[in-house]
Amino acid sequence: MESLLIKQEKYLESGIHIGTKIKVIDMAPFIYRQRNDGLYVLDLRKIDERIRFAGKELGKYNPSEILIVASRTYSSTAAAKFCELTGCKLLTGRFVPGVLTNVARPDYSEPNLIFICDPKGERQAVQDAGKIGISLIGLCDTDNYKTFIDWVIPCNNKGRRSLALIFYLLAREMLMGSGKIASYDDFKSTIEDFEGIEPGEKPAEAPVPAAEGAPPAPEAPAQPAPAAPEEKGKPEKGE
Repeated sequence: MESLLIKQEKYLESGIHIGTKIKVIDMAPFIYRQRNDGLYVLDLRKIDERIRFAGKELGKYNPSEILIVASRTYSSTAAAKFCELTGCKLLTGRFVPGVLTNVARPDYSEPNLIFICDPKGERQAVQDAGKIGISLIGLCDTDNYKTFIDWVIPCNNKGRRSLALIFYLLAREMLMGSGKIASYDDFKSTIEDFEGIEPGEKPAEAPVPAAEGAPPAPEAPAQPAPAAPEEKGKPEKGE
């Protein structure tokens, strides 16, 4: 059994596995159980597998070909650090129609891969990318549909600590996959860097007790990482 990308305790503390009280059919395969308070809990091992795969895929692209779309404050903070380390492009705030389709716009962009942080808040980006066939990787909570999204990373896509951990792991895996670092020891950034926390600053979110989260990862059904995404196929490396 392949070990997790980071200690299970770090996953649990970040709340990466705590979803919403809404479950849509698209996300059912990634849900482990429902808590007594009605919140759905995502499978930690599936989260880990999909972050691992996404990081490797990102490493196959030229960073200039990747556009990260982050409309929320917490996602934009974590994504900004990710782009600083990897060289990917970042678009924050409201996604304006035409950015991907209107060549006359001064902010026109032509990426080969788009990374979405919130399918609801960034619906316009998802629809525009889907219409013109740009590969999409998306962070999806239990209430998100995966229409047009080629590779889903199930997660809490709203929490500050959850998003920081996701982009920390993705940056590390991308840099490893592209050969920019030789080992995890070469990756010097911290999770707090992706939260935008200054030394000594108190984190905004309290840790999620293990008893309220998913069971230990070995007890969760381990599944081999899929060879390809669900719908349009695994994102291909840009020319």
